[in-house]
Amino acid sequence: MGNHTVTERRQRDEPSDGPVLTFDGVTAGYETPVVSDVSFSVAVGEIVGLLGPNGVGKSTLLKCAIGLLDPIEGAVRVGSTPVSSLSREDVAREVGYVPQNETAAFPRTVFQTVLMGRKPHFGSQPGERDRAVVATLLNRLGIDDLAMRDVNSLSGGQRQKVVLARALAQEPRGLVLDEPTSDLDIRHELEVLSLLRSEAPNGLGVVHAMHDLTLAARYSDYVVLLTNGGVYAQGPPEILTETAIAKVYGIDVSIHETDDGIVIAPETDTGETARIN
Repeated sequence: MGNHTVTERRQRDEPSDGPVLTFDGVTAGYETPVVSDVSFSVAVGEIVGLLGPNGVGKSTLLKCAIGLLDPIEGAVRVGSTPVSSLSREDVAREVGYVPQNETAAFPRTVFQTVLMGRKPHFGSQPGERDRAVVATLLNRLGIDDLAMRDVNSLSGGQRQKVVLARALAQEPRGLVLDEPTSDLDIRHELEVLSLLRSEAPNGLGVVHAMHDLTLAARYSDYVVLLTNGGVYAQGPPEILTETAIAKVYGIDVSIHETDDGIVIAPETDTGETARIN
């Protein structure tokens, strides 16, 4: 099993202007560090999966990528520019963010919600191009028929597509998603992940935190497996071995090859397997 380095990946497919997002020796936390010395990068068209048990620092790292938290040491860069040196508006032009779940605090249509993603690009009022960008995205994501619906009236899967459209409306170079499918049923999970796969080639570098190891392996080009304190392993999805998962998650799993990709399932006391989340 080949464990390719970041340099080896970049020689194959990195554009001349370098990675979209770079985590360079990032140590981060609040009163004390949660995660230490994390380094990886995200190229245009690439989806990087950030994996590990609860509490290992996945959300903390992502907050550093969108400027909500400054690293204690190291830096997250967009292109060659540290995120910590950018204004909130500049970060919003460069990096889109999709949280785990979100409910509108007051009635707002789908079109109005996605138009909010254009705010970093217009002054006091949106223009014709801003509205055109929103209309194009709603069509591309297959939710144009929901344009005049109240976001609060939508299903969880529909609402998450709207939040993804709002992030894409920012026209960012990087897209950061914090467990974007955790509250969705399997059909909507697959729909959202398929949308990410189709959107990444449109000039995006994507990093997403996930719990479902099977889906992470299928929908990521590169994975970073975190354990308490830092990185346990990183590389192509093949690094998700039974040994690595047992070490990090403290459970025994079986990995099966299928026509659709690998399936990673925990072993039960009877030796049977079930889906891992």
